[in-house]
Amino acid sequence: MMRSLFSGVSGLQNHQTRMDVIGNNIANVNTYGFKKNRVNFQDIFYQQLQGAARPTETVGGVNPKEVGLGMSVASIDTIHIQGSFQTTGVGTDLAINGTGFFVLDDRGSQLFTRAGTFALDRDGTLVNPGNGMKVQGWMVQNLEGGQFLDTSRNVGDLIIPVGSKEGARATTMVDLACNLDKRTPEIPDGATVLEARQGAWQTNINIYDSFGDAHVLQMEFSRVPGVNNSWNVQVIVDPDNQTPTNASAGFGDTPPEAGGPSVFTINFSNQGTILSSVDGAGNESGAMGQVVMNVAYDVQSATPGDDGAMVRQVFQLNLGEVGGLTNSITQYAERSSTKVFQQDGYTMGYLENFKIDGSGIITGIYDNGVTRTLGQVALASFPNQGGLEKTGDNTFRRTNNSGNANIGPSGEAGKGRIQAGVLEMSNVDMADQFTDMIITQRGFQANSRTIQTADQLLQELLALKR
Repeated sequence: MMRSLFSGVSGLQNHQTRMDVIGNNIANVNTYGFKKNRVNFQDIFYQQLQGAARPTETVGGVNPKEVGLGMSVASIDTIHIQGSFQTTGVGTDLAINGTGFFVLDDRGSQLFTRAGTFALDRDGTLVNPGNGMKVQGWMVQNLEGGQFLDTSRNVGDLIIPVGSKEGARATTMVDLACNLDKRTPEIPDGATVLEARQGAWQTNINIYDSFGDAHVLQMEFSRVPGVNNSWNVQVIVDPDNQTPTNASAGFGDTPPEAGGPSVFTINFSNQGTILSSVDGAGNESGAMGQVVMNVAYDVQSATPGDDGAMVRQVFQLNLGEVGGLTNSITQYAERSSTKVFQQDGYTMGYLENFKIDGSGIITGIYDNGVTRTLGQVALASFPNQGGLEKTGDNTFRRTNNSGNANIGPSGEAGKGRIQAGVLEMSNVDMADQFTDMIITQRGFQANSRTIQTADQLLQELLALKR
């Protein structure tokens, strides 16, 4: 008689636990990155009234007689299915399309989350603004010769210094890809100003010195009289200045000296592609590879050296690859063009914005037009993500059964892709939860009826003496 009472009590208690889990799921229906829980029941101990008996020659086998003693919670599982995406347009809002977790630093310990509601604090650190936990990833290392993003290092804080300066950079390379019209007439001796202008083609582009000061680089192309497929190129820096800038061009590893020739020659093949170049001293470029001329000019605003000489800025003029068409200077019977002028110098700028791509790479955008890779957001995956422990604040902690975190870039080793300006919503399905609520309520009611009926039987038993 008492067994049914305790079975009913276990049913009430554990259905209450299931109701608690359902209530928590419904409460977090609008919590970004929330993963719902599911309760699984199991039966527990059995009291054996009679054991099983095997068949004999005279009688058959007998099954065991057992009375169950109730039920218990087998597990409360976290369901890590993907939630729907909500577009926010906020650049620091991140979502993971696929498997993985963002890594957060909680005063030296690592926690993990699917909720990408991030923001910058006053120091430019990418954090969860609700609790101040810092988003982890890799910052770019500034090494000699350039930048390097090493994702094999331990993760650290991500700092995006909006408003910080990017120093000016002097131009070191100018790339040409223009076409020179084969039909351009030669400039005759004693030519008029009009004839000289008709026989020349000018291109202009801004270049920058070490202060970030802009200078106009002008190149004037004209046919070599009496020689087919050859053009003279005069290099002029700041042609409109009242004080001329001393510019010179030369071929080889030695920078052109001040006062050297500023004119060189480009030779083309009969197919219209570049063949070689010859500087004013008669040095000719090689027969293969890139055709590059060295150009130097005086920086008028720089402090002269100890010997009183002007500071000279040197850059390379890349004319293209021998025999090449793409990104190379050519000579065809088409209108002359200034197509694809490119140079690598710039003025000082301020970081005014940034963006995060699908690989989690953070790119800084400066107001001088320069873009820089600043860092990369890290993702973590686990052998058993169902074994993670919920710690509140939309975070998880690794456990002995989850396995160690495999931290790396998104899109690698089974990790999902990051989407910026998007948040992952809760994966709670309201229809599913309300259905579970009805089933749980009916189970609770049925167990309460078991207790009431057992109580009535006990009352009948006590009434036998009267």
